[in-house]
Amino acid sequence: MNNKLADSFLGLVKIMDELRDKCPWDRKQTIQSLRNLTIEETYELADAIMDENYDSIREELGDLLLHVLFYSRIGKEKGAFDLQSVIEGISEKLIFRHPHIYGDVEVRDEEEVKRNWEKLKQLEKKKGLLDGVPVSLPAMVKAFRLQEKAAQVGFDWETGIQVLDKVKEEMEELQQASEQAGDRVKIEDEFGDVLFSLVNLARFMKLDPEAALERTNRKFISRFMFMESHAGRNLTEMSLQELDELWNLAKKREPGRNE
Repeated sequence: MNNKLADSFLGLVKIMDELRDKCPWDRKQTIQSLRNLTIEETYELADAIMDENYDSIREELGDLLLHVLFYSRIGKEKGAFDLQSVIEGISEKLIFRHPHIYGDVEVRDEEEVKRNWEKLKQLEKKKGLLDGVPVSLPAMVKAFRLQEKAAQVGFDWETGIQVLDKVKEEMEELQQASEQAGDRVKIEDEFGDVLFSLVNLARFMKLDPEAALERTNRKFISRFMFMESHAGRNLTEMSLQELDELWNLAKKREPGRNE
């Protein structure tokens, strides 16, 4: 670390300490009160990444770094941990989990690196393979991580065609359940299976299902806002045919589509 970077980091630590000591709002905060704010900051970073807005990414990373310092300061006050132990802890973990860099282990590719990583995590915590997936993760992200971890021990499909066949199978089961009027629990169960299999398909296709869905969300918002701005009257006063025409016009005006 060069001196300028070290000075900048220590300067931010000093600001955090001063705020904690002197600012009424900062003095009042606890790990519980910061939790939702940290989640919000994480999603703001995710938004900036989706937009590939590097100025925003830099800003949001700074906000998250401040939260790391904030939690570390509270941990020090509680006698539980401090910033130094946080830094040393992650350093030790990274060195331990990268024996192909800091030891004599040889790996062929990134997949072998990931398998070794999971094995070493098991040695550290001595828990089940799936215990490392946070309970509070959004369901789609959680499904992706569960499948990734299971695949590390070989519990996985062999080909993408098999996964696609599984998606079709789950869709058929959903259709059958939907035809059994009144059994809402069964329908919801089968619908969940469809989503889980689609996430699996995305993983096999090397896609991020969360990012893919968010792009579609943004596309829908853009098209719907176009409809609202070009309708000339309230959308509730328009027929479905008129709405469809506006929707198709919105699609045609998107980059890469013919007018």
